Amino acid sequence: QVQLVESGGGLVQTGGSLRLSCEASGRTFSVYCMGWFRQAPGKEREFVAAIHWSSGVTDYANSVNDRFTISRDNAKNTVYLQMNSLKPEDTAVYYCAATAKFQWPRRVIVSTYDYWGQGTQVTVSS
Repeated sequence: QVQLVESGGGLVQTGGSLRLSCEASGRTFSVYCMGWFRQAPGKEREFVAAIHWSSGVTDYANSVNDRFTISRDNAKNTVYLQMNSLKPEDTAVYYCAATAKFQWPRRVIVSTYDYWGQGTQVTVSS
């Protein structure tokens, strides 16, 4: 089992920045890929970004490319999401996720991930 705990959400004005953190514990050696997803009220959970744990290769949704950066600190078993130039449409609950499956081509799919954090609220005011 892998446990994930997110932190760093909050309220920010349009154009502002936030950094989310997700600390993993438990069987972290089994993690293959970690991702960030978000879910706005009345909408489905959607992919934001993913990182291949060992190589550091990353991928982003088109809506956040060039504004968000995913990174990881292997020593701390922590993945980060730096969010810049935030927009009201970025408002959502953000979830950290991890998978032990060797399925990088399926990194954008919710069902690929075995473990989820509790979520952290990000609100961007206009």
